Amino acid sequence: MTTAPTPALTTVALVTLGCARNEVDSEELAGRLEAGGFRLVEDAADAETVVVNTCGFVEAAKKDSVDTLLQAADLKTEGSARAVVAVGCLAERYGKDLAETLPEADAVLGFDDYPDIAAKLRGILAGEKHHPHTPQDRRRLLPISPTERDPGAVVVPGHTILEPDLPEAATPSSGPRAVRRRLDGGPMAPLKLASGCDRRCSFCAIPSFRGSFVSRRPSDVLGEARWLGAQGVKELFLVSENSTSYGKDLGDLRLLETLLPELAAVEGVERVRVSYLQPAETRPGLVEAIAGTPGVAAYFDLSFQHASHQVLRRMRRFGDPESFLGLLEQIRSHAPEAGVRSNVIVGFPGETEDDLQVLCDFLEAGRLDVVGVFGYSDEDGTEAATYDGKLDDDEIHERAEHVTRLVEELTAQRAEERLGERVEVLVEQVEGGTAEGRAAHQGPEVDGTTSLTDLPAGVRVGDVLAAVVTGSDGVDLVARVEAGGDPR
Repeated sequence: MTTAPTPALTTVALVTLGCARNEVDSEELAGRLEAGGFRLVEDAADAETVVVNTCGFVEAAKKDSVDTLLQAADLKTEGSARAVVAVGCLAERYGKDLAETLPEADAVLGFDDYPDIAAKLRGILAGEKHHPHTPQDRRRLLPISPTERDPGAVVVPGHTILEPDLPEAATPSSGPRAVRRRLDGGPMAPLKLASGCDRRCSFCAIPSFRGSFVSRRPSDVLGEARWLGAQGVKELFLVSENSTSYGKDLGDLRLLETLLPELAAVEGVERVRVSYLQPAETRPGLVEAIAGTPGVAAYFDLSFQHASHQVLRRMRRFGDPESFLGLLEQIRSHAPEAGVRSNVIVGFPGETEDDLQVLCDFLEAGRLDVVGVFGYSDEDGTEAATYDGKLDDDEIHERAEHVTRLVEELTAQRAEERLGERVEVLVEQVEGGTAEGRAAHQGPEVDGTTSLTDLPAGVRVGDVLAAVVTGSDGVDLVARVEAGGDPR
C-alpha cells in the first residue's frame, strides 16, 4: 500500500511597516498562518502570498504602505506571488475605499479578519472574492473582555508552546490572539501591554481605527514574557498606544508599577523598556518604578507633542513648559542618566511665532536625548482637520526644518554630555572585530546606537557588556568595553 505524498505547504511572506505594535500583530498573524498550514518565508519574492501589514498613521507612512503593496503586486508577474493582501492600520482605516483605489491588491482585510487569517488566505488563493469592510469608528464597538479566551488558539508543531492561558482575546482592534511566531530572531522583542486608546487628541485618528483602550491581563503579559525569554530575548519592549493607562480598565491604575519588577525577574531577560508615556498621566510612582527597578531601563518615552499651553489645548492635551520641565526634574532626581525621547508637531493650526519659540525654549531647557519632529498635516476624520488658522505648507515646512536643525544640535550636545558615563550595552550586531548595540537610554530603531571598542573574545549578539562612553557622533555613541567585564 502506497502513501499519498504530503502536499507542499503554501508559502507566505509577511512584510511589516510602521510601529512595534504592528510587529507584534505580524508575529501573531504568523503564528496563525503557520498553524493553518502555511510555510513562512522571509523573502516576498519566494512567496505565493504576500501579506503587507500596513501603517495608517501619517501621510508619509500611508504612501510607503501603498508603494510597498504595489511593489508586492509586481511579484505576481516577476516572481512566484499569486496573491497580495493588505492588512494592518491602513487596511482597517480605509477598507472598501482602499480596495477600490488599489485593485492591484487581491484583498484588503480588517482586524476582524485576523482570527481566521489562514482560511481567508486559502479562499483568496482559490479565487474567492473578499468583500472589504466599510470603515467605522471602533471606539463605538464593545471591547472584548480581557478575561475572554480564544477557543481557536492552537499548538504549532515544532515551536515552543505558550502557556495554556496564552494568548488571550485582546480587543476588536487586533483580534483574538494566536500562538505567536517570532519573525525577527534579534535579542529585543516588543511585548504588547494593551490595544487602543481612550484619549481624544484632536490631531490623531488612531483611536478611531484601533478602538478603545483595553489592557491585557498581567498574567498573560507575564506568560508571554516568559515565552519570549525562553526564545532568547534579552530585552522586552513594552508597547501600547498609552502605557500610562495600563490597568485602568482592570481596576488598578498602578498595575504597571507592580508588573515591572515581575517582568524584570523573568528568566533570560536582562532589560525591560516601557514605551509611549503620556506626560500628563505620568505619576510619581510610575517614575520611581521605571527609574529605580533593577532590570528596567531608566528610559522615558514622553509624548510631549508641543510645549505651548495654547497649542496643547487646541490639541486637546495638557501641559506647559513648567509642568514638563518639572517632570523631567523629577525623573532625573531618581535617575540622573535617564534617557528621554519625545515627538513634537510643528505648524499646528493656530500656532504663532510665540508658540514656536515656547517650544524651542523648552527643547533647549529639556536636554532630551532624541526628538522626532513632524510637520502638521490634516488627518482624515480628526477634529483638527476642521480647525481654522491653518498654516500654509511652505510655512509648516520652514518651521519643521528650523526645529529639526535645533534638535539635531541639542541632541548632539546631550550625547556629548554622556562622555565618561558607564553604560550597559545590549549587542545587536557583530561584524569582524566590531560590535554595535544600544545602551539603556537608547530605544530600538529610532534613538541612536552605541559602537563598542576593545571587545573581549567571543562576543555574540545578545550579550550585555559594561562599557564607558568615549565619543559621540550626533546621537550615536562610542564606548570602550570595561576590562575584565564578562558578557552576560
